[in-house]
Amino acid sequence: MKSTLYTANFSTPIGEMYGLATDDGICLLEFAERKELKEEIASLKDYFKSEILDDENDHLLLLHKELHDYFKGKLQKFTVPTLLIGTDFQVSVWESLKSVPYAETRSYLEQTESIGEPNAIRAVATANGKNKLAIIIPCHRIIGSDGSLTGYAGGIDRKRFLLNLEREVAGPKDLFSA
Repeated sequence: MKSTLYTANFSTPIGEMYGLATDDGICLLEFAERKELKEEIASLKDYFKSEILDDENDHLLLLHKELHDYFKGKLQKFTVPTLLIGTDFQVSVWESLKSVPYAETRSYLEQTESIGEPNAIRAVATANGKNKLAIIIPCHRIIGSDGSLTGYAGGIDRKRFLLNLEREVAGPKDLFSA
């Protein structure tokens, strides 16, 4: 697949992030210091058979606005077009993450059951860790069955920050509403 890759850097309250996009959507949003970042960039350059232009496009500009709004508590669902580049299994796992509502969490077991793979907890956790669209595809909303904050590639402190931000914005919920 031949496509131009564009790049942008984003400053967020939880650190610098790096993004890549094509004319079709965002294909990478990652924390700048993540050790796998160079490997992810190389695999996307190979996949798209493209070099990276140090230039923004419309998708990166929209992502910049949406990240700003998300961290200000004004956005609960990203609308920027995305490209999920991975195996069929990984894509199914990432798609399942989109169904976890803002400010809510699911356990890894609940996630495996939602994709019809109740015995694939390790494989699902590994796929979550390969998510190239941090925050947009909300793998930070997946927690341990015991409620513990485990397994976030961006680090547990960032996971805690994101969950606390979302819960603060969402406010208390009436557990007994119709």
